[in-house]
Amino acid sequence: MLSYKYTARDPNTGAAVKANVEAESEQAAARLIRKEGLVPIDIQLAEQGSKGLLARLNRVRIKDKVLFSRQLSTLINAGLPLVQSLRSVADQTASKPLKVVLSKIIADVEAGSTLAAAMSKHPDVFNNIYISMIAAGEASGTLDKSLERLAIQQEKDADLISKIRGAMTYPVIVLVVMGGVVTFMMVKVLPQVQQLYSGLPNAHLPLITRVLVGISNFIIHQWYIVILIVAVLVFLLSRWIRTDAGRSVFDKFKMKAWPVGALFMKVYMARFARTATTLVASGVPLLQVLNITAQSVNNVHISAAILKAADKVKGGKSLADSIQNDPNFLPLVPNMLRIGEQSGAMEQMLEKTADYFEREVDDEVKNISTIIEPVLMVVLGVLAFTIVAAVLLPIYGLANQSFI
Repeated sequence: MLSYKYTARDPNTGAAVKANVEAESEQAAARLIRKEGLVPIDIQLAEQGSKGLLARLNRVRIKDKVLFSRQLSTLINAGLPLVQSLRSVADQTASKPLKVVLSKIIADVEAGSTLAAAMSKHPDVFNNIYISMIAAGEASGTLDKSLERLAIQQEKDADLISKIRGAMTYPVIVLVVMGGVVTFMMVKVLPQVQQLYSGLPNAHLPLITRVLVGISNFIIHQWYIVILIVAVLVFLLSRWIRTDAGRSVFDKFKMKAWPVGALFMKVYMARFARTATTLVASGVPLLQVLNITAQSVNNVHISAAILKAADKVKGGKSLADSIQNDPNFLPLVPNMLRIGEQSGAMEQMLEKTADYFEREVDDEVKNISTIIEPVLMVVLGVLAFTIVAAVLLPIYGLANQSFI
């Protein structure tokens, strides 16, 4: 049951009535209100008042969608009618946002809509890949298999994202700790060095000490300017990345930057192959597969290359030849596609390609971790040496003067 808040009119007195009602859907809530002798004017979910951060927290998680897909697949495969299967899954799910979406989908399906059409009204939960596969499954009578493939595809995609985040977590933590230590030294230690030597005659601070002391004074006395500059830079960078030019530069950077460029390229190839495998297995036409896959890779250059290949395929060229020698694809992809096209086993070749690049992502994550650790240690050592030198060089200078 969901909680709805409504505004209704009492036909006898004309007065407006505001209250809450528990119902399975908006239509069911309207029926309950009419049974009370009221005329419903406005009905909304009680949860819809949350906006901003709370609304983002209420998004449907990937693992909830995976569980939904598997449960619905199992129930449909067991022979239960679609509406009954949807109701059963909605009752079992612990996700409130998903329960709300399912209540609306159930109402639409009961009203005669297809499942794909009902899901298409919720693009923030079900993307084009999901909807296209559901539509193909409904058309071919293999909805249960399509849902199972969707669950597998979502798990694989979530696993890729998790690996990338895992590879980035360690260096980010080290950099944050490093920044904290350096800031402490600059704010607490170096000012004391300056104070110690400022009252001594003939005490001249070395250049490195004077530079770091100047930076330290700026941070201490103009810290708000530092924060303002960082905030403005972050804001402008985030806005610029959202533009077409910024997104193009950022996506190209991800593909070429050392040492993460190889990792991102393999992630994109794995995502392309896995998504195409899922769609081809569900019977989606090749041109539609390419158009949907172009939206899923999350890189404007590879998306453009896929759409360009789709135009060539439309003109009668094979997919392998369409992407051959394209720098946005790793060489293995067209080679595997050519074998699949020649043998009539496109689905199997795409799946093998996806498996291969997913294993390569695992190896690349380990390689990046192996590379980043010594690099960070060297950077940390250089910073520590610089600060220690700035503190100790004046001491050696005074000691030499005293012996003279």
